[in-house]
Amino acid sequence: MVLRSMGHGDEIAVVDGNFPAAAMAQRLVRLDGVSVTAVINAILSVMPLDDFVPEAAWRMEVVSDPRAEQPIFEEFRTIIARHEGSKLRLGSLERFAFYERAKAAYAIVSTGESRLYGNVILKKGVVRSE
Repeated sequence: MVLRSMGHGDEIAVVDGNFPAAAMAQRLVRLDGVSVTAVINAILSVMPLDDFVPEAAWRMEVVSDPRAEQPIFEEFRTIIARHEGSKLRLGSLERFAFYERAKAAYAIVSTGESRLYGNVILKKGVVRSE
């Protein structure tokens, strides 16, 4: 229902178990027993990313080391490429910028993800008929 209710350009944050989702969400969906990667894979199987903007997916930067890579970041890239091809890249946002963007998101999906920095924001694109 949440994905169908979203319009073009709306954003959805999919976050790990450490993220303060309940305090920030306009609409909160709890999927406590599911990994963040399983959720974004499911979302992207039915929701295209916005292809009218330079970036349509963002992850949270590692605090005090914005260029650091976490293993989950490559998993995010792989899932996005599987559904969107290589044209869209995974952007990054500083922690507090990520929080502000998540607060403004249409919805936040809180997962049971235990891996650190398991947070991503996705911008909905146009659903085109086949």
